[in-house]
Amino acid sequence: MFGIVRPCSHRLGERFKAEWMAHLCGLCLALRRDHGQFARIVTNYDGLLISVLTEAQAGRASGSRRTAGPCALRGMRTASVAQGEGARLAAAVSLVLASAKVRDHVVDRDGLLARAPVAAAARRVAANWGRAGARTGSAVGFDTGLLLDAVGRQTGIEALAGHGTPILTVTEPTETATAAAFAHTAVLAGRPANGEPLAEAGRLFGRLAHLLDAVEDRHADAESGAWNPLTATGTSLAEARRLADDALHGIQLALREAEFADGRLVHLLLVHELRRSVDRAFGTVPACAAHQPGPYVPGPPPAPHKPLEPRGLLPGCGMFLLLCCTCQMCCATEYEGPWSRKKREGCCHSCDCDRPCSGCDGCGGCDCCCPCDGC
Repeated sequence: MFGIVRPCSHRLGERFKAEWMAHLCGLCLALRRDHGQFARIVTNYDGLLISVLTEAQAGRASGSRRTAGPCALRGMRTASVAQGEGARLAAAVSLVLASAKVRDHVVDRDGLLARAPVAAAARRVAANWGRAGARTGSAVGFDTGLLLDAVGRQTGIEALAGHGTPILTVTEPTETATAAAFAHTAVLAGRPANGEPLAEAGRLFGRLAHLLDAVEDRHADAESGAWNPLTATGTSLAEARRLADDALHGIQLALREAEFADGRLVHLLLVHELRRSVDRAFGTVPACAAHQPGPYVPGPPPAPHKPLEPRGLLPGCGMFLLLCCTCQMCCATEYEGPWSRKKREGCCHSCDCDRPCSGCDGCGGCDCCCPCDGC
């Protein structure tokens, strides 16, 4: 699985862990129900935010949960999982973006995709996912063409970007795509007034996702010669951190403008956990006393390492299934990403639970979600 919002189960507590897992499992099962077993591999942590946002605005309605059967990722236990239009929108977005990612790997001839038969199979998978995402998006009133257009522009923008190009020029397509997806949750929830603030939150979330991915991949991209937006545009880590902190603050302000039936899980994920994601990417540790984001002071650079060769599409799918069935994605201290081979942490394993309220910069009490009894 992938995504920048990877909360620790200990910080979530039993209630919010159950809700978070309900949306994660709901996304996975929506993919299986509408598009087949294989489509479940596009399940990701950030995609479930779409489902969370929809339910947070509409409120928990009758029929919004169902009991799912045993699953390896839940230790072969049954669970109450989310269902409905929010989960289907999340599935549509995940499919379309995964389709675009596979096509990019084919164009780059990554790993086994350099072989014509494998590349042809991958193109068919990508095309099927794209069509499936478009069908599901249309069923919930969302035009996935907005996402495809943004993905299509990304390649051209990167080709023209060079030293001195503003980094926000490069992140714009991602911002546009996430803004559209976040805004449509307001339509599904019947709260059209929320469309504008959620579009702004989505735009800034997309900016963060792009920036953090670039920061985390900087050394590996330098070793392999891959294109990296920070290196290509000459953007320093200090400037990237400034933009990240600005985006965090903007997301918090945008969420305050939206109306929620129950916004506690949204606040937990998009305020507290998102700040932790930024700190994790930049290698900094938040402090409870430092409520307002300060200037980023770079620490010593990590020792360079030679990146492992990424796996192709089919070997990566096999490794994904192995990681799922052995629960390593949830519980392992560290595991190797199935496709990228980058080091990942199991979402339920490590945490900094001795600092439960480090993500809060003046959110007005934080009785909504934080286990700290008021920041």
